[in-house]
Order: sequence, then C-alpha cells, then structure tokens
Amino acid sequence: MKNSLKLALIFVLSVMLAGCKKEENTPSYHKGDLTIFTDESFQSVTEALADGYMMNYPDTKIKVETQKEDLGFLDLLHGKTKAVVMSRNLSPEEIKTYEERTDLKFLPAKFAADAVVFVVPKDSPKESISMDEISNGLMSDKKEFIFDGTNSSNLNFVAEKLKKQPKDLQFSIIPGNQKIIEELGKYPNKIGVIGLNTFSRPYDKTSEKLREMVKVLPVENKGKLYTADFNGLRTMEYPFTRVLYFLINEGNFNIANGFIRFSCTHLGQKIVQKEGLQPYNLYKREVQMR
Repeated sequence: MKNSLKLALIFVLSVMLAGCKKEENTPSYHKGDLTIFTDESFQSVTEALADGYMMNYPDTKIKVETQKEDLGFLDLLHGKTKAVVMSRNLSPEEIKTYEERTDLKFLPAKFAADAVVFVVPKDSPKESISMDEISNGLMSDKKEFIFDGTNSSNLNFVAEKLKKQPKDLQFSIIPGNQKIIEELGKYPNKIGVIGLNTFSRPYDKTSEKLREMVKVLPVENKGKLYTADFNGLRTMEYPFTRVLYFLINEGNFNIANGFIRFSCTHLGQKIVQKEGLQPYNLYKREVQMR
C-alpha cells in the first residue's frame, strides 16, 4: 500500500514538473529572443522599435543585425531569421517562393514611409536634380552616382523606380550610407545616394553632424520640385518615397509577431515619427466633450 502511494505521488509530481517545464519553454510574444535582419539604410528605426519593445517587455531580447536587403530576404527563406525589414516590392515569383517556404500568406506589415535621397557636398552649386538626370546618369560610364553597394535597398529601389535591373545601372560604390556622406567631399562631381533614415533623427547629434556635411537635392519631376520632408513622404509625392515593411517566418503569435504588432500600434508609430520618418498607420485623435 505504501509503495503504491509513493508511486502515485511520484507520478503526480512528474506530471506537474513536466507541465511546468513545458510552460517555461512555450514560446511567447513577451519573452524570448529574436534576431531581425535589416538593411543598413533603415537600421536606426529598426533599432529604435526594438528598444521600445524590450522596454515594454523586459523578458525579451531583440538583436538587430545589418544585412543587404536581398541577402536578408534569402536568409528569411532559409530559416536563418524570423523577421526582416524590406522596402522593395517582391516579384510574383518571389512571393510564391516566400509562401511555399514559410507556409504563410504574403502579408507585408507596413510601418513607415522612408525615402532614398540624393546628396552633394554642402558647397556644391547644384540645387536640384531631375528624374531625367538620374535616369540618364545611371546609364552613363561616368558613374556619377555613389551607392552603398550591390544588393542594397537603395540600389534596388532606385532601379525599381526607373523600371530597370540593378545590374544594368552604372554607379560607384562607397560601403555604408554614413561613409558616403563623410567621403563625398573628396568627389565634388559625384552625387551620393543614401537612405533618409541615415540622418533623419531630428535631435540626434550624429544625424545633425551628417546633415551639416551635405545638401539634400529636391527632385524635379514634370516641372515641379519635390522634397523628402514629412509632407512629401505623407503624400508620397516625393518620387523616391518608399514604404518599409516587415516580413516574418513565424506561424504562431510569438515574439516576431508581437514585435510587428507593437511597431504598428500607436506607440510604435510614435517611435517611427521620432526617427524623422512618416508613420504608415495614422491615428486620429478624438476628444469627447462632456
């Protein structure tokens, strides 16, 4: 009898311990680790959102790693990461591959309007640039435009906008958006092509220093000038406005889905705004009078 009672107690304790262990190991949106791959051009806003999420959920740890946009997308398909930030539109073939590899519907989580901007040294006499200049210049052997590398979001987006393949464009390379700004003065006849988020933070000292080094050129299109300010991004009239979105490889509502939901809520969108970008989800403020 005593042995039977002992065995029963051991069985009950085993079940309870197994249940506790299972509960501890169950993935959750409010605890666990996540690595997000993002192109360097929008690293800042991704890190700001990650910091905001970890402040709200202290048991989470989000690591942001920089990876060229095309390579990050491939890593997502191969299961090397649960989340990536994208800016270019995927082709029908890429969408099909994504859905087959992840067993998920293609549902891009749009969270911010960013832009590709064209910059020249501060003392340059150039005051604007036209769409024709950009299109013709990128087909010229002079290689007047400087990008941050191949497979990058900036090159991909400009090529997409001009309805060309990146491999068909002629350009120079200086690795890194910030490096382009810092070294552009050595090449007075060149035009840097960078992501706005590189120096969009209004009160950040590094951003202020970088903004002082270059002049951002308005883009002329059909006789009208457009700038990459809040109005130009909100209306998407600035020709090189791009929408940033998350793609994930996670079926359940765990940390990747939780992070994306947070980024698209009012708090996440306020973080986007503080980064100097245009929030994608605009929230109306309603005041009830009594």
